[in-house]
This record gives sequence, structure tokens and C-alpha cells, in this order.
Amino acid sequence: MASHLQSPLNAPAPIDFDSIKNLTSFEAKAVDQLIINELTSDVILINQVGHYIVGSGGKRLRPMLLLLAAKALGGADDNHLILAAVIEFIHTATLLHDDVVDESALRRGKESANAVWGNAASVLVGDYLYSSAFEMMVRTGNMRVMEILSKTTTEIAEGEVLQLLNCNNPETTEAKYLAVIARKTAILFSAATRLSAVIAGASAEIEEGLALYGQHLGVAFQLIDDALDYKATKEELGKNLGDDLAEGKPTLPLIYAIQNGTESEANIIIDAIKNGNRDVFNEVYAIVQRTNAIDYTEQRADEEAQKAITALNVLPDSEYKEALTLLAKFSVQRNY
Repeated sequence: MASHLQSPLNAPAPIDFDSIKNLTSFEAKAVDQLIINELTSDVILINQVGHYIVGSGGKRLRPMLLLLAAKALGGADDNHLILAAVIEFIHTATLLHDDVVDESALRRGKESANAVWGNAASVLVGDYLYSSAFEMMVRTGNMRVMEILSKTTTEIAEGEVLQLLNCNNPETTEAKYLAVIARKTAILFSAATRLSAVIAGASAEIEEGLALYGQHLGVAFQLIDDALDYKATKEELGKNLGDDLAEGKPTLPLIYAIQNGTESEANIIIDAIKNGNRDVFNEVYAIVQRTNAIDYTEQRADEEAQKAITALNVLPDSEYKEALTLLAKFSVQRNY
């Protein structure tokens, strides 16, 4: 992996995600087994929906971050494994709830759970996953862990409400947009890496450095997600192109295009956001391209990824620190 480290963030040489993943493959299998065990309920619908969404091909990025950070600090113990499963449960619960709020039909290239079983089942199974996550975290017997995850889930909920308030609002600023993704997305990345330090008994400096790494990585990851809605193919993205526009979400590519397009171009995007109009996606796509809004969004993601890499200076050199560095680069180079 060392050959990638000298490359700039947007270098054409692809990051080998699988080689990073392999560094935690043993622990990841244990986490997967723990997830399967915890999804065993005598309520059949919980098993069906839970297994469907957890087994639908996600990258398991958040648990991987926790495990890599743990190994960078000396190794992953049973509490690290429990918390990796907790992080994935919380993430999965947010996906179930998000798809209901957004009325999404696709998730990771498959029908979303709400499209298969309906909104009520998705919301209730999401609630079950949240509850299970808290039940599991209690097993660590660590009050600091419970404090961090309680605050994290509260901030995620606040981020989701803020995003709802911003929907169909073309006057949303870049600052307001970044405030949403800091809470809605990045906070769980940050919790994952922070928790690895807490369980390892690391210093306050290392804990804060890892938390910063996760926060900046999470922002970079979401910025690229939002850029991909105007760049990737449907097959790469795993959802319908233009979903963000159809949901009236003023993401950074649209915010930048409004500010840097002509008055008529800005009005097209403003109207599309107000009305959640996917029908003008091709026009909006052309404006986004002409105003270099994707380049700007990717540049902002690069800046966040670089901040994440700098935050890793608190860690001693190791293949796991190197892998965390490469994950920051992968987050901005990916096309899915």
C-alpha cells in the first residue's frame, strides 16, 4: 500500500479498497457474526427487514474505521467488536428512516426496505435496531461510551431534522448545508474512531485526533456522495440519478451552481429545488457541469480529506495508520 501514500488525493492511481479491508478481515467476520446473532428475533419481520438491509452490500466503512483505529492503538478487543456492531446498527437504522423520509425506491442498487415492506415496517425495524444498539453498548460497562453514543444519536436526529427544514429551500447556504452533513453523516464516523481510542484507554490527544479524523472524513465522504448524484451512473450510484433533486435537497453542487450560474440558470435550479422536479434533471445537470460545481465540491472534499489525514499525526506509524490515510484518499477518489 505504501506506493499510494505519496500520491495527491485525486491521483489517477486507484486505491485498493479490498487490501485495506483485508487488514481487519478477521475482526470483521466476528462483527458480522455478532450482527447476525443480534438480529435473531422471534418477530419474523424484524429478521427479514434487518437481514435484508444489513446484508445488502454496504462497505461496512464505519465499523472498519473503528477496527483499523483500534489496531493502530494496539489491537481490537471484545468491546471494540461490540461497538463496531453498534455503529453498524445505528447506521442501518438511519438508512431505514432516511429512505422513508426521502421516499426512496432504491438503496445500494436494490429495492429499498420501505419499497418492499412499506414505511411502517421500515420505521419500526429502524427503531428496533436503535434499541438493540443501546442494549449492546451497555455490555461494555463504560459510561463514557454510552455518553458518546447517546450524544451521537441525538446529533444525527438533529441533522435529519435540519435537512428536512432545508428541503425545497433554495436559499440554503453552504454553511447551513455543511452543518447538516456534520451532524447527519460525519458525527457517526467521528464516534467510530473516537470510541476506538476510549476503549483502548488512549490519551485525550489521541482521542481528539481520531475524532477529528472521523469528522473530516465523514464530511469528505458526504460531499463526494452529493457530487456523484450529478456524475455517476445509476449502476455505480446504487440509486436513481437525480434523487437529491427530486427530494428538493439543496446539496453543495446545486448551491454553488445557483451562485455561479446566470440568472436564468439559477432560476431553473431554484424552481427545481422548490418543486422537487426531476423532470429538469438534464438541464440542471448541464448547469452544474458548466459552472464547475462538481469540481468545486470535489475540491472541498479534498480539503476535508487532507484535514483528516493531518489529524492522524497523533498516531504512531503503522500499516493501520497508513490504511486510515488511504481510506481518506479513497473517500474522494471513489465513483460509488
